[in-house]
Amino acid sequence: MLYDVKNPTEYIKGLEKDWRLEKLQSIRKLIKKNVPGVKEIINYKMLGYDYKDDKIFHLNAQKAYVGLYVCDTKRVDPDGSLLEGINCGKGCIRFKKTTEVNEKNLIKLIKNAVKVSNDGIKSDC
Repeated sequence: MLYDVKNPTEYIKGLEKDWRLEKLQSIRKLIKKNVPGVKEIINYKMLGYDYKDDKIFHLNAQKAYVGLYVCDTKRVDPDGSLLEGINCGKGCIRFKKTTEVNEKNLIKLIKNAVKVSNDGIKSDC
């Protein structure tokens, strides 16, 4: 689902008050806490996270899941251990209602994405 909003505050206010909002907020908090200097924006009608001019993540509440977009899951989790048991596409990590957010693994994944960006590999999701 895409949301026609102007800023992150409008985006959050526009979400239904259900499990997706809770899951999105927990992931959002981890990104903001673990990426120094990240700027939360609206990009592609969803939450975007700009880090040193690199769109390092996107986050969006879909109908049946919350999607965390990282452009290439293999780049941020090469051996697949951090995302084991989670429904993933090439660049989308899908957190469904019953998917537990393993904070420890998600923090490692977030830090891996920052390292990749710092190494000069732009993701520009």
